[in-house]
Amino acid sequence: MTLTQRIRLSRRHGGLSQASLADLVGVHRSAVSHWESTKPKKPNMGHLLAVAVACGVQFEWLATGRGVMLLADQMQQHPTAAGNVVLVEDDQEVELLRAYRETSPQSRMVLVELAQQLARQRLGHRVARPTTLMHALRTRIGDDDPAVV
Repeated sequence: MTLTQRIRLSRRHGGLSQASLADLVGVHRSAVSHWESTKPKKPNMGHLLAVAVACGVQFEWLATGRGVMLLADQMQQHPTAAGNVVLVEDDQEVELLRAYRETSPQSRMVLVELAQQLARQRLGHRVARPTTLMHALRTRIGDDDPAVV
């Protein structure tokens, strides 16, 4: 992952726009845009440190790509989650992730199950009979195929 990608991912993790990150770091929005562009200008160490603090990520990870992204108190306890970073570029993925994060923990399980069921169905795998809630959700979105049980 490049510095450009790490800066963009950090900003998105912090839920910040380029303008709001620029305000927190003390630069113009165009500077953040340059840092995230395909032909980036690199921020100085002071700005990079300010980005890490504003976004809540580890400075070493942001500057070098080594170590883990999140500060220790933000990291998941799941062993495969610590250190794995996925840059989401697709707008629909971002919306799905935002919806997931804004949903209650109980509803998150349903969202994950729904996504897994839809993915298996799309790949042509036979799926187990859905739960009542799953059935209701699939019926509501018009994707209830009685042949798939």
